[in-house]
Amino acid sequence: MSDWNCKLVCTGCGAEYDASKAAVRCEKCGETLEVPFDGRGEIRKEEPFGGTLFERYREFFPYFEKNDALNMGEGFTPLLFMPRLAEETGAGEILIKNESVNPTWSFKDRGSAAGIRRALQLGYRKVGTLSTGNMAISMAAFANRAGLKAFILVNDHIDEEKLNPIAVYDPCLIKVEGDYAKLYDESLSIGERHGIYFVNSDEPFRIEGYRTLSFEVCEQLNFEVPDFVVVPTSAGGHFRGILKGFLDFKKAGLISKIPVMVCAQAVGCATINNAYGKGLDKIERTQNPDTIAHSIENAFPPSGNAVLRCLKEYGGKTVSVTDEELLEAQRTLCRNGLFVQPGSAASYAAVRKMGQQGMLKGNERIVCVTTSTGLKYTSILSRHKLVCHNTKLEELDDFIAGL
Repeated sequence: MSDWNCKLVCTGCGAEYDASKAAVRCEKCGETLEVPFDGRGEIRKEEPFGGTLFERYREFFPYFEKNDALNMGEGFTPLLFMPRLAEETGAGEILIKNESVNPTWSFKDRGSAAGIRRALQLGYRKVGTLSTGNMAISMAAFANRAGLKAFILVNDHIDEEKLNPIAVYDPCLIKVEGDYAKLYDESLSIGERHGIYFVNSDEPFRIEGYRTLSFEVCEQLNFEVPDFVVVPTSAGGHFRGILKGFLDFKKAGLISKIPVMVCAQAVGCATINNAYGKGLDKIERTQNPDTIAHSIENAFPPSGNAVLRCLKEYGGKTVSVTDEELLEAQRTLCRNGLFVQPGSAASYAAVRKMGQQGMLKGNERIVCVTTSTGLKYTSILSRHKLVCHNTKLEELDDFIAGL
């Protein structure tokens, strides 16, 4: 590892830790750790946009050695202009950062790519994670790419629709009965005892990987920073990583401001939104969460307190949306060519609500992050009115004419 910023810093109390050793949470206050950035960094333009993610932004990842054998084509996802969505919501401009085109169809690949590199750097041959879907698939795939053994922990009532796409990568897949929120701490303890590096939602280098989304957005908009970036938020690590990306680019002098970050959650499990609305410094566990947006359903998000601090320090916003609002947003995105998970649709649903509540002036440029494809949650289609016609071949011409 390079000596450059060879430390981790607690986001809560500021305690520092030696980055040459595995560390995820602060031993003093229990809060999340992050990798500090000293402000030195430029884009390596000789590495093309759309090439290798960690090479184009290598100066922002000085602790990783070049290893093309680990590349899975993660990142460099499209930023789509959506004029009809802007017209519908009253925003000046809406763009969709479509993360569903990553290798395993979700944003998790950015974090997994970085987390796997970190595990190798520390000398681990076994990695793990706990997840209800997207992160499990991503870690299983990237572990295979790196030749590592993956241990994937899921809750015992996971649907086969989500279980089989994990199992196909042949990890050590374990359904665990019990409190899913407590499984986080237990996984870290088990990892220490059995030599497994758990790249969970708030592992510091997973957060580093998520920064790359912000880097790309800045480049795709010719460094004209959007007014709002709306992020479907569950555990909170993704939100933190995207914000950190903008902050690091600003510190490096590549942009002059950061966007207003919007935390989008489902009403049935709006842990961060509820705490922020009450003016709390720490989140309160959501009792009996109930939402169709399982990908953003986290009753006690590990990065929840850190997200609250970010919202307060940088003037962010939170918006919670109902399941019906999520379904309508999912349908609207489909009418504009994108089929995403209900949790992914939370970003656009949040913008619609912002418009309805008079929070938009009509000249804003808004980036909505859609985190994963709807093809991973096809059972949700039963909640939509789907139409399929039938006719005979010899009657097809007349049938089409009558439609």
